[in-house]
Amino acid sequence: MVLDLEKRTYLLVTGASRGIGQRMAVEVSAKLKAKSLIVLLARSEKGLAETKAHIEALGKDLKVCIFSIDLSSATATQFQELLAKSLQGTRASDFERAFIIHNAGSVGDVSKSAADVSDTTVWQQYYHMNVFSVVSLNCEFFRTFTGVPKVVVNISSKCGIEPFASMSFYCSGKAARDMYFRVLATEQADEDVVVLNYAPGAIDTEMTVLVQRESMNKELAGFFKMQRDIKTML
Repeated sequence: MVLDLEKRTYLLVTGASRGIGQRMAVEVSAKLKAKSLIVLLARSEKGLAETKAHIEALGKDLKVCIFSIDLSSATATQFQELLAKSLQGTRASDFERAFIIHNAGSVGDVSKSAADVSDTTVWQQYYHMNVFSVVSLNCEFFRTFTGVPKVVVNISSKCGIEPFASMSFYCSGKAARDMYFRVLATEQADEDVVVLNYAPGAIDTEMTVLVQRESMNKELAGFFKMQRDIKTML
């Protein structure tokens, strides 16, 4: 399926302050119709400002809003307020499409094996950021844009379907996210909604550097180092 991006779009990207999120925000924005609204979410206000500057440098008639938010503690109420604030001066129905990219995520503690991660508080914090906040934001997004054609992209990973030693947080979180969006796609099959789990492969980001540096599994750390050394990472 080829997606026509030349529409007046409300685009929301999480984790948009750096890496994949920043690049996707800029590249998708470059293809959108004038009067589209770009909403960028991340913790780093400085990084968000940089992404906003990149989009504005495109020279297109786009409005860009940035919101610094900690997804590890965000609530449905915060998401409701954020969406409402971003739409000030316009209406959800003014847009031909609502497009959300769930990119934000963290790798978790890779220094411990699955048999050693017993702290439920750490698990709750990880899942709040990587699963619960994703689901909550997505639900509020759907409520806000009822009746508007929607595109939902979840940035996935091979780790969601294949186990990797030391990555119990990341693998289980990605698997949970993937299944949520598969259920959503099934439920929305008869609606004007496109849902995609997209796994871009190994990318040279701070996340892969962290795994290379801190993983308790030397084989996995060595794999990332090799890919980086021979420049096969994107």
